[in-house]
Amino acid sequence: MKEYIIAANDSGQRLNKFLEKAVPLLPAGLMHKYIRLKRIKVNGKRTEAAFRLSTGDIVQLYVNDEFFEAPSEEEAYKRIKTPQVSVIYEDAQILLADKAPGMVVHTDEQGDQNTLIAHIQAYLYQSGAWQPEAAFSFTPALCNRIDRNTGGIVIAAKTAEALRILNEKIRGHEIQKRYLCVVHGTPNPAKGRIENHLRRDEKRKQVMLFSQPVPGAKTAQTLYRTLTSANGLSLVECTLLTGRTHQIRAHMAHIGTPLLGDGKYGRNADNRQYGETGQLLYSYQLQFAFSTDAGNLAYLNGKTFTVKEIPFVKKYFPAFTMG
Repeated sequence: MKEYIIAANDSGQRLNKFLEKAVPLLPAGLMHKYIRLKRIKVNGKRTEAAFRLSTGDIVQLYVNDEFFEAPSEEEAYKRIKTPQVSVIYEDAQILLADKAPGMVVHTDEQGDQNTLIAHIQAYLYQSGAWQPEAAFSFTPALCNRIDRNTGGIVIAAKTAEALRILNEKIRGHEIQKRYLCVVHGTPNPAKGRIENHLRRDEKRKQVMLFSQPVPGAKTAQTLYRTLTSANGLSLVECTLLTGRTHQIRAHMAHIGTPLLGDGKYGRNADNRQYGETGQLLYSYQLQFAFSTDAGNLAYLNGKTFTVKEIPFVKKYFPAFTMG
């Protein structure tokens, strides 16, 4: 028999959801069968798959040892000896990290495990802020993601409750994100709103824009304003009103000013003279703007966090001062 004593980060969820994460080798069909046969109990009593766990509950599993065998590959965070995490802000609930361009946030289709979330988990594990043995179904997780070649602020939740709340706020557009990018040419007009419909092409890993609704497309809205221009380039601030894949890259190309370094939506011939092989795009500012109840994260409401130094701004616009 194996027992799990439910801690705060595992409470509040259904028994079957907890088991899916805590015992991933146990097939779902067998799990439900064992619940019916009382080989899985809570506090020594027969229960249901939909039972909601509370702190202090004891989940007892009378199942074969084979379902508890640890994966042969060690977790990525344990292999990282020196975590590379640039922390912008951290408290008991969340961590804001400044992701470097070139790093992936999660393991990608190329199998790269040198990921931002692995480095964050290693950082929290080594600092003692996260103790894996104290939570069987929760690990620190990212609430938003940005492309490999895009840099900037990424939100990590350190507790299950923070993850739930932040995911709600992101879906409700209660967290505002602003980006800086370098584009070819000068946007005309200098500021404005871009709104159309965006559909992702999975085979090409690219998005297409449509002026009218089409099947599979989602509304995409971006506010932009030109901050400065020099030598055929412009520094532009973009505010996302929606968060679609490649939204800023596609929108700026749509108005005739593609991002410098973006070969997917721009022209490599234009990028080559600058030696840039990845889009110059940075998620430089994040503001918590809650309009609904935020529970134990209410203290974040109204707070704004900004990356003060961005290498490509200094490189191409040395006279520009970040506010």
